[in-house]
Amino acid sequence: MYQFFVEPSQIQGNRIVITGKDVNHIKNVLRMKKGEELAVSNGVDGKEYRCGIEDFTEDEVVCTLRFVKEDDLELPSKVYLFQGLPKADKMELIIQKAVELGVYQVIPVSCKRAVVKLDDKKEKSKIARWQGIAEAAAKQSKRGIIPEIKNVMSMKEAIVYSENCQVRIIPYELAEGMEKTKEIINALKPGQDVAIFIGPEGGFEESEVQAAMDKGIVPVTLGKRILRTETAGMTVLSWIMYQLES
Repeated sequence: MYQFFVEPSQIQGNRIVITGKDVNHIKNVLRMKKGEELAVSNGVDGKEYRCGIEDFTEDEVVCTLRFVKEDDLELPSKVYLFQGLPKADKMELIIQKAVELGVYQVIPVSCKRAVVKLDDKKEKSKIARWQGIAEAAAKQSKRGIIPEIKNVMSMKEAIVYSENCQVRIIPYELAEGMEKTKEIINALKPGQDVAIFIGPEGGFEESEVQAAMDKGIVPVTLGKRILRTETAGMTVLSWIMYQLES
């Protein structure tokens, strides 16, 4: 079942209109025909609108609503991934897998040890590409929303942005005691917003961890081994998904 995202205004009673780049994809790539069924989400209410293709125009696919599948596929908590900017194309993989695991937002963070530095022009281009990857991953994993990729923040800005989250953790290689990590994960309850801070390849500087701790963010260990930046976030997200959905 192919899934597409539309604006809420494009769902009008039993009539749903798909526009934009998805029109060419449906018509010329998937070669779908009138009467075939597809799924549509508006990115807001988490519902899946099953509809049949009624007609094609030059720039629209007109569909008729058949039924609404109201099973909410989203995690019962909003999870924010604050990801230190990694090298090369690692961010694309991180975003893709984070979306599959249920993340609500991904916030790129410019840390002191991050090798990558983005100027305004590069940042705008990167964010647009990363948002496209988030949308594709959301479609593939049948998400009800498209997680937002925020603009790059400094560590200070990221800490402030996370202040409304009830649970905030920062995996840190010098943290000790897996029992503390287990206690935090096992205590998670639906409805609690969660912030996860992941460092770049070189990790966080001690001053960055201290600044986070000063604002109530808890340092935790992810085990005895040192995980790559693209592995650490996925590990925590997997634990959180298991806890919240079990």
